Amino acid sequence: MTGIWYVVGLAFAAATFVFLTIGLAWVISHRNRGDRHKGMPYESGIDTFGDTWGRAGISFYIYALLFVAFDVEVVFLYLWAMVFRDLLVGGLVSMGTFVLVLMLGLAYAWRKGVLTWR
Repeated sequence: MTGIWYVVGLAFAAATFVFLTIGLAWVISHRNRGDRHKGMPYESGIDTFGDTWGRAGISFYIYALLFVAFDVEVVFLYLWAMVFRDLLVGGLVSMGTFVLVLMLGLAYAWRKGVLTWR
């Protein structure tokens, strides 16, 4: 029963930290408003021109999602390689299935023309 109090105490500490951090940021940000130039976009000392709220194309998001998928695959492959001797054939089959599913997804995206930059 004492283990639950550790969880309750940690949850209370986490919630307190979150709310105190958000509250402190709110207090600090509303005291120092600055001038009208403070909220303007600024890049390398050069004033921006044109619309700064331009939308990025969907292809950027597709590439980002593919990067995340294959980044996660690399992490899983590394961890799998660390314990490869202990997993035997079952580990080999499960990792082969994992890689096969990701490769099928990549082949599908490639065939649909998602990877071509327009």
